[in-house]
Amino acid sequence: MSEADAETAALTELDRAVVNAFQGGFPVVERPFEPAAAELRERGIDVSATELLERVRALDEAGTLSRFGALVNAEEIGGTATLVAMHAPEERFEEVAETVNAHREVAHNYEREHPHLNMWFVVSIADDERVRDVLDEIEAETGQETYNLPKQQEFRVEAKFLLDGPISDGDVDLSGLGPDVTPTDRRTLTPGERDLIVEIQGGLPITATPYADVADAIGREPAWVVETIKRFEREGKIRRVGVVPNHYALGYTENGMTVWDVPDDVVDEVGPAVASLPFVTHCYERPRHEGVWPYNFFAMTHGRSEAESDRRIEQVRETMAQYWEVGDDDWDSLFSTAILKKTGIRLDERAAANTE
Repeated sequence: MSEADAETAALTELDRAVVNAFQGGFPVVERPFEPAAAELRERGIDVSATELLERVRALDEAGTLSRFGALVNAEEIGGTATLVAMHAPEERFEEVAETVNAHREVAHNYEREHPHLNMWFVVSIADDERVRDVLDEIEAETGQETYNLPKQQEFRVEAKFLLDGPISDGDVDLSGLGPDVTPTDRRTLTPGERDLIVEIQGGLPITATPYADVADAIGREPAWVVETIKRFEREGKIRRVGVVPNHYALGYTENGMTVWDVPDDVVDEVGPAVASLPFVTHCYERPRHEGVWPYNFFAMTHGRSEAESDRRIEQVRETMAQYWEVGDDDWDSLFSTAILKKTGIRLDERAAANTE
């Protein structure tokens, strides 16, 4: 039994219910664990608000959760992020990785299985126009060409990792609870909104009154914090509020980035169809690079075994085949073999640059 399998096997029925139920749609109210526990009791899980709070805290401390809180949509906060591919020669791989990772704008970096483009990283930056400068610096320092693959269309970003056990469909959604707020079309942030984003980007306090604790930390009233987070949900600045699992700890160790050369005239149909598959966590259209990278469509899948991952990729292919004739040379799957850097998106800088 693998370490991840052992960790998953040790999870109680309540643990599994918490992980499945609250990956999205956690209440944005002053004491959110009370309605959350009530919903679990409606589903046959006998738990009090205090017990639920204690289990979320324990799962977080054990590393089963990456965090508890709001998943901020960095793109809506300010600045930009882009995916970049490059070739790192085998004999210089560590050297190139260190050079790339030394750039503070590089948030994530993965080694992936591909005969040429074996290094994939994300550049996150406050000033959109500086992306090219950063890539020019990396090229000059490494002697390797970079291939910028900015997102052209987003079809899905919803990374849910469900377990066998109660509420296995993960269909609890308590996002309707909370104040009635009116979204705005304002693109910039106020200083108070910036402070809020910076405070919650790493998670909410796991307490009975998390929003009040955030309010205390930034010198605001609890009602303002609750109303602003709820408004940010409606505006798309926050994708959802809930528990964020550590998918490796849950046994989802097979991380497959499938890439496809989809005919341009069917991308708009293929995108929503693939995004509707429950195991697809990210789904985008990105540009091709002639002679090097023929693929324009990315769909990320995760599996708990190689066999499960293969089955899921085949389901993506079958879905694609409903819209165009998919040949063997029209797609590939790049599995990650090493995490080279993972520091997260620097929202503080991006939010500050977009503050009025």
